[in-house]
Amino acid sequence: MTEGVFHRLARHLDGLPGGFPATGSGVELRILRRLFTPDEAELALHLTLLAEPVRVVAHRAGLEPPEAAKRLYDMSRKGLIYRLHKGDEPHYMAAQYVIGIWEFHVNDLDPELIRDMNEYLPHLMQPETWRRAPQLRTIPVHAEVPVARDILPHEEAAALVKDRRRYAVAPCICRKEHRMVGEGCDRPLESCLVFDRAADYYVENGLGREIDEEETLRILRQADQAGLVLQPSGYQKISNICCCCGDCCQVLLAFKRHPDPASLVSSPFRVAYDPELCNGCGSCVDRCQMDAITLAGNGEGVAVELKRCIGCGLCVTTCPEEALTLVRKPAADQPEVPASQARAYLSLARERGKLGVGEVTLMALRSAKDRLLSR
Repeated sequence: MTEGVFHRLARHLDGLPGGFPATGSGVELRILRRLFTPDEAELALHLTLLAEPVRVVAHRAGLEPPEAAKRLYDMSRKGLIYRLHKGDEPHYMAAQYVIGIWEFHVNDLDPELIRDMNEYLPHLMQPETWRRAPQLRTIPVHAEVPVARDILPHEEAAALVKDRRRYAVAPCICRKEHRMVGEGCDRPLESCLVFDRAADYYVENGLGREIDEEETLRILRQADQAGLVLQPSGYQKISNICCCCGDCCQVLLAFKRHPDPASLVSSPFRVAYDPELCNGCGSCVDRCQMDAITLAGNGEGVAVELKRCIGCGLCVTTCPEEALTLVRKPAADQPEVPASQARAYLSLARERGKLGVGEVTLMALRSAKDRLLSR
């Protein structure tokens, strides 16, 4: 009976847009047993991607509202489900495993969980799905783009964070897990930015600390100085910006292992190189997180492999001769960026063949029916 609920929860999570695919080794079930109790797994089965009040979830799960309220709150504090507020009333919804449950465990990692996650990642990170419906994208900072009119608001870091309601910063789970097992790099740990409702969740659950817009912009400048790639949410109205390195970030590491990272990344730009201006100093080589730039064999200038360029602009900001610039890719190579998280989730679910328009409608109708019955 206990084992059955973890199999059902695995299928439930795999039905969410981000996925949670089965493996031959069963590592995904080991992960769930580490994170959930059987009772928590059972209750998680009654949550969807629609944020619902306690009484609705309680009705669906066959629980009294006070008991459901306590259990849902405790699960959200453990990073197993997502909690948000509509007015003064908490609402609860399912959390995807990635991006979601895994990141919510940044403060309680242990070597066994890290080991299982590293075993599971090749099954979870599917390059072809990411190519068509990425959960993150890559952007430069405004100063890296040579002509201001070439950049749209959702492609520029400062514009994305301006006038948000709430800001928070959290440790990077990728760098933290690598350090715990004696690997990785020494780049800044506190560098994951979250905004608005996501910031509410992080601050209330002790996953990060609240900051203001000024400190957010300082962290973004620090990220550029440290050679970190900016990866915001894969939609225009972002909920987070990850500041990532090619040594630790599981997304960038997956890109790096691929022969053509440029084909996977959601980025509107790529580097352009003028050999006449290059003095061969090599400052760009160490900055590139995708190994797209190497010193030329003749000792003069560099060689740029465009199929490895993800358009982050890190090479541009330290080129003393301005031999490197960012240019916009051809329109056919620029993926559309969904306007909202909901649209991005629908796109990802369709690409995985897990959710159609009819299923979304049924989910909404089921929620509406449960709301009426729970009154």
